[in-house]
Parts: sequence; C-alpha cells; structure tokens
Amino acid sequence: MKYETIIFDIDDTLFDFGKAEDHALRKAFEQFGLPSGATQFKMSYKEFNKPLWRDLEKGLITLQELGVERFRRLFVHHGLKIDATEFSRVFLEYLGQGTYLVPGAEELCNSLEDFQLAVITNGFGQAQKARIAGSSLADTFEQIIVSEEAGFQKPETGIFEYAFCKLGIADKDRVLMVGDSLTSDIQGGLNFGLDTCWFNPHHKKNTSGIKPTYEIHRLQDLLEIVDNMDYLLTASS
Repeated sequence: MKYETIIFDIDDTLFDFGKAEDHALRKAFEQFGLPSGATQFKMSYKEFNKPLWRDLEKGLITLQELGVERFRRLFVHHGLKIDATEFSRVFLEYLGQGTYLVPGAEELCNSLEDFQLAVITNGFGQAQKARIAGSSLADTFEQIIVSEEAGFQKPETGIFEYAFCKLGIADKDRVLMVGDSLTSDIQGGLNFGLDTCWFNPHHKKNTSGIKPTYEIHRLQDLLEIVDNMDYLLTASS
C-alpha cells in the first residue's frame, strides 16, 4: 500500500457545497426580511463571489475581506440597505448547518478505515467545522485544517506544512491529496510535492495545464487507486 494518509478537500469533494450555500442564502435573506431574496439575487451573488475566491487563492484578498465584500458588492449593485458585515455573520451561521454529503462520501470514508484521513479546506473555520461535526463524517478525520486558522490557503504550501505538522507526518510520498479544484486542491498538492487525485464528476475538460497524478469521476474510484497501484486512470488518459 503506497499511501498511508489521504487528505481531502471537503467542498464539492465530500460535501455538497451548493446545497449548503443555497440553504444559507435562503435562511439569511429570510432573516433580513427578504423571503425571495435567495432566488432573486442568487445569480448576482455568484458573479460577485467567484472572482473573490480566485483573488483569495492568489493572495490578493483576505478571507475576512472576502466574507463581507461579496455581500457589500451585491447589496450596492441592487440598491439594498443591508449591513454586509452582519449579513455575512448570519450567512456563515446558516452555512454551518449545511451537512449535505456528496453521494458515496460516507461509504468511501468507511472503506478507508485503514488510512489516516484528514481535511484541508479553504474557508471559515466555524462554518466548516460545524458542517463536519453535524454530519455522519464527524469522527472520520484525524485533523481538520481550515485556512482561516492555518493562516494560509490552498494552493499555498504553508497550509500543507501546517497540516503535516498537525498530523505528525513527514514522508510526502505516502500522502495523497484529493479534491475537485485544479487551481486550489491539485495545484496546492503539486506545489508541496504530493501525489494528487482530481475528483471530476462532471467530466470537465482540463485546459489549465495543471496535471494531477490521477483523475476520478466517482468517489468510489479512489479505492482502486489506493488499493491497487496498477490503477492509472490519469488526467491525461
């Protein structure tokens, strides 16, 4: 068995972030007196949110700035008199309730009981840990590394150094990084010298130039990689 430790991203790898985000938006807008706000402003929110996460990966903005700025821009654009800081706080509270799993996630983790499992996630510590704690994967991970607490975010090597220290491991050859984002999870793992596995359930074409060690389209396919090293379903195949 080549790998001893498997590090997972959570959002859209093990947890369905879209469902959690929809829940948080709906409940937050309801609390601020706009029961149809999530439906009305969801597309605009995504347009403001996505580039800010790219800026975070590039180190151009802090996580705390991102959390407020996405709503500030949204509310200015639509002329809404809502305090973005307070709305962000409420949104993150509801986000922490989003314990929805990607199909097969629980079964996969149960099948990996012989491995040391951990999480490295970009995001807000309180919300991310609450989502895991409230799910059936609550007792699955030896360490849950969140960028807000580590002081670094994927794809920076600092968050991986922080994780290795927390996990008490040193041999990079025995560690596999699994995630759905090429620019965050896969690039981060590659930057740190790890083997990587790109979870690509929607069969997206990889035009990024980032080359994961493996590519899978179903979570259960990971078992073939870690149990059988002759399995070489790579991103280039």
